[in-house]
Amino acid sequence: MVDVSGKVATARAATAECRVRFPVDVADQLHRNGLKSAKGGIVDTAIIAGTMAVKRTHELIPFCHPLPIDGIRFAIDWHDARTLRIECTVRTVHRTGVEMEALTGATVAALTVYDMCKALSHAIVLGPAKLVGKRGGKRDVGKVAGKEKTP
Repeated sequence: MVDVSGKVATARAATAECRVRFPVDVADQLHRNGLKSAKGGIVDTAIIAGTMAVKRTHELIPFCHPLPIDGIRFAIDWHDARTLRIECTVRTVHRTGVEMEALTGATVAALTVYDMCKALSHAIVLGPAKLVGKRGGKRDVGKVAGKEKTP
């Protein structure tokens, strides 16, 4: 692991997203059923799974530091008629950022959506998964929680 003991603890945040693209018939069925499958509510289950994943990122990614997580926010909604957009924002006050936690939360939430819908089709496609933005540390990148980065 990188030694961060010499860094100052600052407020940090990161937002990541992952998309889930469904075949037309599956998307139509999910629209009709209010994003519910035979296993239950897709969005609520994805948020729970993503939250659990954020908290355990350091156990999944070998060189991630265990971090105190101050906040996790998910936004899950249709990007278009066939694509669900999952956004995860994570906040902490620490010496290192939370990009990996946000990416882990978004992707595990997407995997959970796949699991909840795979009985409908195995042609569901995940991705892209990407960092939308981060704030804190040496530099800000992109957008975090709907706010433009400040120069």
